[in-house]
Amino acid sequence: MSHPVPIQFQPVDAEALAAASGRLALVVDEGGKLGAAGRKLDKLTRGALARYLASEAFAGLKSGESADLAWPSGLQAEALQVVKLDRTAEAEAGAARKAGGAIGRALSKTGTLVLAEGVKQAAELSFGLALRAYGFTAHKTGEHPQPGPVTLMVSEPEKVAAEAAPMAALAEGVFFTRDLVNEPANILTTDDFAARLAAMHELGLEVEILEEAELARLGMGALLGVGQGSESPSKVVVMQWKGGKEGEAPLALIGKGVVFDTGGISLKPAAGMEDMTMDMGGAATVSGVMRALALRKAKANVVGLVGLVENMPDGRAQRPGDVVRSMKGDTIEVINTDAEGRLVLADVMWYAQDRFKPVGMIDLATLTGAIIVALGHENAGVFSNNDALCDQFLRAAKAEGEGAWRMPMGEAYDAKLKSRIADMMNVGSRDGGAITAAQFLQRFVKPETPWIHLDIAGTALLKADSALAPKGATGWGVMALNRLIRDRYEG
Repeated sequence: MSHPVPIQFQPVDAEALAAASGRLALVVDEGGKLGAAGRKLDKLTRGALARYLASEAFAGLKSGESADLAWPSGLQAEALQVVKLDRTAEAEAGAARKAGGAIGRALSKTGTLVLAEGVKQAAELSFGLALRAYGFTAHKTGEHPQPGPVTLMVSEPEKVAAEAAPMAALAEGVFFTRDLVNEPANILTTDDFAARLAAMHELGLEVEILEEAELARLGMGALLGVGQGSESPSKVVVMQWKGGKEGEAPLALIGKGVVFDTGGISLKPAAGMEDMTMDMGGAATVSGVMRALALRKAKANVVGLVGLVENMPDGRAQRPGDVVRSMKGDTIEVINTDAEGRLVLADVMWYAQDRFKPVGMIDLATLTGAIIVALGHENAGVFSNNDALCDQFLRAAKAEGEGAWRMPMGEAYDAKLKSRIADMMNVGSRDGGAITAAQFLQRFVKPETPWIHLDIAGTALLKADSALAPKGATGWGVMALNRLIRDRYEG
């Protein structure tokens, strides 16, 4: 799997600055005021740095943006990258992370030396740098050297390293999620996905793999119906992290893991179907969160459950008009086989509640194109039956800079799912499609269970670079859920 670029923390050393042969990066506040480390660098450049900071070019930069001074006088470095950071936003992690992202985007293969001020700011900057330096090259031939070593020069390196340690675990979780989402479906089969999760027992997770025979015994007819047209066997993987009090009920995270979605018999159009390798994004996010919790030894009990299936148009595949029975016992008329994710989630959610009696349940899924129409690629859709849990998640998402927006629910939408021949249909009318999908899922939530549904169809994978990720998988949700668990469920 991909790993974050290694970052060393060292005290400021004028000789090392002068001798650095790769890239240098300096974080400067919007007023262009230099700290002690910056003044040393300015002296080495014979005042060139100060002249640039007094220029209109620097004044025109926005917070988090940067500019290169190529082959600066008095230095061996190939470039001095000046990164502007609005100090009034210093309390917000996002500002420093964005500045780190600017550095991560331009990392040199020959090494990068970064000068930063302040313990918290430097730690957040290193986190943003690591996230943006991600690259997925597993299937490219030839040599693809990773960015060279990164050294962060700060006044208190030990304190910065201690502050950054939990963020390093979080970055590993984000990278794990991105790798899973970026993998092609001929590599990331249901078997391969399950094997990657089973390997996390080495981190202290308890991992179980439920095979098709067990799923049939449990009555998971909704989930099994989705995968019956595929050569890849359907599975449910259960990952338990027991870092909290013994016997204390866990938080349950549920992920949709459709490793490839053709739409089944309700076949999708050919254009863009290659992107359906990311239809397991919910399961990938749950997996990344569980990895991060284990790596940072979180003091909470959390169980992650993912339903792994492939939706293919085989001769045995589920048809429109079929009726399946869920683990709960409700019958579902399958109107559209491309509305398969909710069928997978319904059974896994019911199993999670039956077995673990969780204190709360959060499901994640690349569930509907309708949520992209509503919110674009900037926000995930948030649906919930519990205001307190939902509000705390939204605060966590905002603090981590992960866009999320609460959507409405109600009986009028629920009525759209009425079936003539079964207890419900798996789709309603075209209007309000993301909401009717959430209403469907709510039928499999017990009244006593605080619940959130996250529709991440628009945020799991982007067609363009963002501040903290290259185009492709984003790892959206790992940071927000990690913060929610830290703030709400850890003692």
